[in-house]
Amino acid sequence: MLFCIVQIYMNKEITSGSYSILFKQNGFDRLTNYLNSKNYSKIFIHIDNNTKKFCLDVFLAKITLEKYDLIESCDGEENKNINSCLKLWEIISNNGGDRNSLIINLGGGVVTDMGGFIASTYKRGIDYINVPTTLLSMVDASIGGKTGIDFGILKNQIGTFHDPQMVIIESDFLKTLKTNQISSGYAEIFKHSLIYDLKTFNQLIKNDKINYDLNIIYDSINIKNSIVLIDKKEKKERKSLNYGHTLGHAIESYFLNTEKKLLHGEAIAIGIILASFISNKLFKFSISHVNSIKKHVDSIYKKIEINENQIESIIDLLIHDKKNSHGKINFVLLEDVAKPIYDVQVNKSLIKESFKYYLS
Repeated sequence: MLFCIVQIYMNKEITSGSYSILFKQNGFDRLTNYLNSKNYSKIFIHIDNNTKKFCLDVFLAKITLEKYDLIESCDGEENKNINSCLKLWEIISNNGGDRNSLIINLGGGVVTDMGGFIASTYKRGIDYINVPTTLLSMVDASIGGKTGIDFGILKNQIGTFHDPQMVIIESDFLKTLKTNQISSGYAEIFKHSLIYDLKTFNQLIKNDKINYDLNIIYDSINIKNSIVLIDKKEKKERKSLNYGHTLGHAIESYFLNTEKKLLHGEAIAIGIILASFISNKLFKFSISHVNSIKKHVDSIYKKIEINENQIESIIDLLIHDKKNSHGKINFVLLEDVAKPIYDVQVNKSLIKESFKYYLS
């Protein structure tokens, strides 16, 4: 598997309603000025065991911060749950956290999702800032104001909408990642191109390697932000961000506590193939695109063997998807690249057929 990265030097900014998404040193300078101006009673830096080891010193070297408390959670999706929240709320409370406290989430999607949820609920809501350290959290989890935790093996069943004060994108953190973490984040970049931007899709699909240079990262964040600004509460347009996620989340949940445990993006990559196949069958989404998508995904991600019994169990998990309404399972599909269709019901036989296509 080949990867290509171009160092992010440029200072850029994206405005997202009440907060800004800031890039490189410009972001850290703004953060230092912001902290000096706000006079927070307590500042908590939320990390996990990985970001404590690889990212914390890098972060602290880039800002001026004299007093702070660390709150640490365990890495991994299996730890994004209410029990972890209880421990962190207790630490915050025992260390004098009040309504004028701030949480800085330094980490990947689990840290930003859970840290945002903790902030949104502690004392009925305190401020937080996201400093994502993985490609996935940079282009997806830290953007858009969604916070949440899992309920058992079910993804993001409990959560809130609560915007951060700012988001800072620093490419230096990507140097700490393993290749599977990079590919996990790339699945969301690829999805963004599919639902929004034919030009980027054509740029990505012709490669058998992952490109995550400045322009790709910036454009991917901008795509998600543009959609969120139109539809904050996911009534229509924001649903398109769930392309590939209905089955992808079910696959991720099913394998969560098994030897085949998948990273979020690895499961979503499968979901993208499945949704593209179904889109062809129901809305004549180009079979040429479908085959190109499968070829591209197969060149980046390891094929996961899924037997018939496992497929049945995965389908059973679909009933818990957040997009469902009135007992109906709702898919986001495509009529064409950048032309999503919302709230589509798909029968079980077609879902099974899509798995056969993936496994072929």
